Amino acid sequence: MGAGWTDPNDGDPKKNYPGEITFYVLVTCIVAAMGGLIFGYDIGISGGVTSMAPFLQKFFPSVYHKEALDKSTNQYCKFDSVTLTMFTSSLYLAALVASFGASWVTKKLGRKISMLTGGLVFLAGAVINAAALNIAMLIIGRILLGIGVGFANQAVPLYLSEMAPYKLRGSLNIIFQLCITIGILIANVVNYLTPKIKGGYGWRVSLGGAAVPALFIVISSFFLPNTPNSMLEKNEPEKARAILKRIRGVSDKEIEAEFEDLVAASEASKAVKHPWRNIRNRKYRPQLIMSMAIPFFQQFTGINVIMFYAPQLFKTIGFGDNASLLSALITGGINCFATLVSIYGTDRWGRRFLFLEGGIQMLIFQVLVTIFIGWKFGVTGQVIDLPKWFAGLVVFFICAYVAAFAWSWGPLGWLVPSEIFPLEIRSAAQSITVSVNMLFTFIVAQLFLTMLCHLKFGLFIFFAFFVVLMTLFVYFFLPETKNIPIEEMTLVWKKHWFWRRFMPEDRPQV
Repeated sequence: MGAGWTDPNDGDPKKNYPGEITFYVLVTCIVAAMGGLIFGYDIGISGGVTSMAPFLQKFFPSVYHKEALDKSTNQYCKFDSVTLTMFTSSLYLAALVASFGASWVTKKLGRKISMLTGGLVFLAGAVINAAALNIAMLIIGRILLGIGVGFANQAVPLYLSEMAPYKLRGSLNIIFQLCITIGILIANVVNYLTPKIKGGYGWRVSLGGAAVPALFIVISSFFLPNTPNSMLEKNEPEKARAILKRIRGVSDKEIEAEFEDLVAASEASKAVKHPWRNIRNRKYRPQLIMSMAIPFFQQFTGINVIMFYAPQLFKTIGFGDNASLLSALITGGINCFATLVSIYGTDRWGRRFLFLEGGIQMLIFQVLVTIFIGWKFGVTGQVIDLPKWFAGLVVFFICAYVAAFAWSWGPLGWLVPSEIFPLEIRSAAQSITVSVNMLFTFIVAQLFLTMLCHLKFGLFIFFAFFVVLMTLFVYFFLPETKNIPIEEMTLVWKKHWFWRRFMPEDRPQV
């Protein structure tokens, strides 16, 4: 694909481990991937709850009066409230901090223990939020939810990448992103229904609903097996061999090559006493840069602007309360179903193709949204009447943008970082990915409504600029990783026109 690019898949990969998609590994990966439900549910629920009048009246009365009573207010600035955005974004700051503790738990105690911890803490946060009497309880609940998300997002992508056969690693790993989108969709359905509850406590049902996926994760964690890599890290080689044989569905002899490579990787991992110091070594520079650049770019696609604040955004465009929630429900459904394209295509078409196509499509429709909102709202934000065709067209543009994200940067932003790290730095590097993701999710969530108020329709151009940057970055610097065994991933960096300069000279393979 140009730029001196050499595709490592032009021939067969160096190792070709036998194995097939067994019913056991399929069920195991689907159950584990449902850890994404808690993250998705929270992304979807926050924006809907913060557009409910009873919720705003109780906790954010100034925003309620500004939005509901002052009809002359600039449409761009209706929801500009630091406290309101802190309610949403505090979760992601907590997830950022928690990801570092989750790194230690994931490496020392195993991936499933990290998932269990995340589920329990998230459950506590859901209960506190549902019972909230003041803003302090809301923020405490959000912080606990954030800790739960930090643990789950640290463990689940690693778990899936280590359990899946390498030829299907992309598809099985993307089930995690599919579960995030399902969580968003369920949250949008809940937000559409709960305002109809008499008594004005529908917001409590919405926030308390997060306990359901949390309970599922807690219960399922007791039944999930540890990954072979995790068992080897805990000095359980016979258990690791047994589980590898079961998840690959082949004989002892046929798993021998893969098992020996896992053991070699485990021994190398144990020799590294300080992974956080080791990750700064020159030979890990490509993976370190990717662990920061990919989650950074994922957040600056602008997708969370749509998902966090879809109801408010559609209100701004001119929809009523129920119509705005229904439109958010539509985008949630598009997000969910478009992820299936990635599940089908990532191991067939490759990661790079989906990244590049998705980036180009997002750019086109971001520019169209900018043109149309700028046309009707201008820089004043004042509009008297919006025709239905206009609102419908903007929703279509947003849906096309969401679909592009859902089969590219959404799932691949979690998949690619989780599959490129060698075992000795894998937990530390994944925590960097999660923390960078959460840091910029926090920044975008905290600043979005203020930026909308000041940049107006130019906000979409702001994110479009980053979409251009990330698409160029992928084209020139991201190697293809499909059909490469996870323990053989070093090969893709050694063959890349730019990254090979950081790699040590070839030595005989262990």
